[in-house]
Amino acid sequence: MFNLPKVVTAAIAVLLGIHFIRAYLLPPDQDLWVTLAFAFIPARITAAADLASALPGGAGAEAWTFLTYAFLHADWGHVGLNCLWMAAFGSPVAWRFGTTRFLVLSAVCAVAGAMLHLALHSNDMVPLVGASAAISGQMAAATRFALLAGMPLGGMAAGHNEIYRRPAATLGVLIRDSRVMTFLLVWFGVNAVVGIVGSGTLSSGSIAWEAHVGGFLAGLLLFPLLDPVGTEAPADRV
Repeated sequence: MFNLPKVVTAAIAVLLGIHFIRAYLLPPDQDLWVTLAFAFIPARITAAADLASALPGGAGAEAWTFLTYAFLHADWGHVGLNCLWMAAFGSPVAWRFGTTRFLVLSAVCAVAGAMLHLALHSNDMVPLVGASAAISGQMAAATRFALLAGMPLGGMAAGHNEIYRRPAATLGVLIRDSRVMTFLLVWFGVNAVVGIVGSGTLSSGSIAWEAHVGGFLAGLLLFPLLDPVGTEAPADRV
C-alpha cells in the first residue's frame, strides 16, 4: 500500500471506509435507504414519475446515481476484489495521468458503465453497485501503454519512467499485440461467465457485466483525450 500512488490509496480507503460504515455502523433499514438513494436503478430513470414517491433521492438521484453507485458494494468480497484490481491496474494509470486525470477517467468510466447497463436493462429495479466499471476503464487504459508485449509487468510501479513516458499504442497496434489480446480474451471471458451465473438482490445490489464492458470501452477509447504524454508531463506523481 505504501508504494501505491496516493490517489489510489485514498480511493481504496474511501471504498473500504464506506463499506465498513454500511456493514457495521448502519442498521439494516438505513443501509437499505443508502442503497436505494445512491445505487444506480435503471427504472428510476425510465419510470421516474411512477417511482418518485417510492425511492429516496428525488430528481437529484436520477443524476448523481450514475456515479455514486460506484462507491457502494454488495459485500466484503466484492469491495476487496475491486480494491485489489485497482491497486494492480489503476496504479500505472495514476502514475502516468496524475491525480486529476486519473479521477476524471475513473468517473467517466463509471458513468459509461451505468449508461450501458441502462441501455440493456432499462426497466430493471435491481440496484447496480460497485466500482468495477471505473476499474475496468483503468484496466483498459493500462493496456494502451503498460501491458504491451515486451514491456516488463514488474515495471507497472513507481520509478519506471520508460512505461509512463512512452507513447500510447494505437488500437491497431493493440489488436496485433499477443499479450494484450490474451488479456482481453480472458477479461471478456470472465465477464461472460459473470453474466451467465451472476445474480443480485434488492438489498445487496447487482454486479453487472454490462457495466464492466461499458467502463472498459470508455477507458479504451477515451484514453487519448486524457493522456498527457506527447502534450505535457503529468504535473504530479501522487
